[in-house]
Amino acid sequence: MSEQENKQLIQRGYEAFAAGDIETVMAMFDDDIEWVQPGESAVSGTYHGKTEVMEYLGRLAEKSLSVRLDQLVAEGDTVVALTEISVEGQTGRDADVFTVRDGKTTSVRVHGDTMLMERVYGKKELAAG
Repeated sequence: MSEQENKQLIQRGYEAFAAGDIETVMAMFDDDIEWVQPGESAVSGTYHGKTEVMEYLGRLAEKSLSVRLDQLVAEGDTVVALTEISVEGQTGRDADVFTVRDGKTTSVRVHGDTMLMERVYGKKELAAG
């Protein structure tokens, strides 16, 4: 796919997410997608495959979350989405880096305010060792 087609795919994903159309969002992901949410929040981690990503998105949706897409930048298979997120009355900015291959998103790396995520979703609990 061209850079423009990759950008359009990611834009459609954000539009579907904003509309609550998770079925369309999930259809845009490769079966073996990898999603990385950095930080130490309860939702931080590396998620593999559509099932884990769906569970992650479900946990995000437990709070009042909205994402506004400000800009898309593409080079080759990489699309960077600059966004503003609002969750539980707090606002932050993210740069989400997508890798697109053969019309499907194969990986997502979120670069955002990890402290905001910890404040809203809580800190990850450490397992007893």
